[in-house]
Amino acid sequence: MKQLMALSTALFLALPALAQAAMSGAEFEAYVTGKTLYFGQNGQAYGVERYLPDRRVRWSFLDGQCKDGYWYEEAEQICFVYEDNPVPQCWTFFREGSGLRAVFENDPASTALYEARQDEEPMMCLGPDVGV
Repeated sequence: MKQLMALSTALFLALPALAQAAMSGAEFEAYVTGKTLYFGQNGQAYGVERYLPDRRVRWSFLDGQCKDGYWYEEAEQICFVYEDNPVPQCWTFFREGSGLRAVFENDPASTALYEARQDEEPMMCLGPDVGV
């Protein structure tokens, strides 16, 4: 019994070492630049983002409506600012398996996304609304 308790204590103390560290801005940039990443949440499609040079991005909720923006690193988070919203949307990204997991730090209880797939091709963005 004493050996089992010692083993349990050793495993408990080792858990933080097993936790995945958040990606730095340089790691994130090296992973995403030039790619189009599709994100999911709870088994459902969530959105797509194209990562352009100079930390520029293009986001869509998969509805063909795209928003341009940029990202920057702040306090171990990756923050995005889009053309329609000046409030930074900050995330913590982790490498997990063959992709990314992202936790929305503006409200970490509400949104965690995972990379569902990636593509080298640009995403579909419809043009401006055209009236009759």
